[in-house]
Amino acid sequence: MLAIKFKRIGKKHQASFRIIVAEKRSKVHGRFIDDLGWYNPTSGEGSVNSERANYWLKVGAKATPTVHNLLVRKGVIKGPKIPVHKIAKKRNIE
Repeated sequence: MLAIKFKRIGKKHQASFRIIVAEKRSKVHGRFIDDLGWYNPTSGEGSVNSERANYWLKVGAKATPTVHNLLVRKGVIKGPKIPVHKIAKKRNIE
């Protein structure tokens, strides 16, 4: 199964990500099939090749939740965002 996911690049404490298409269970720094763009979370900049992203989604690749939310924000795909982080349960302390 193919997945559209982030590949971390950049120096320590200066993260930057490539958006790649790779096998779901492959290592992040291993082989990848296609390079779709980049994203810098510190500045919020990035670019995505929307034609290639839509092609891979039509072929059957699934985007990870974080990449899905990025694609929704960039306008590549339409739909609601996926909640990525769990909501912490409140403890009853008596």
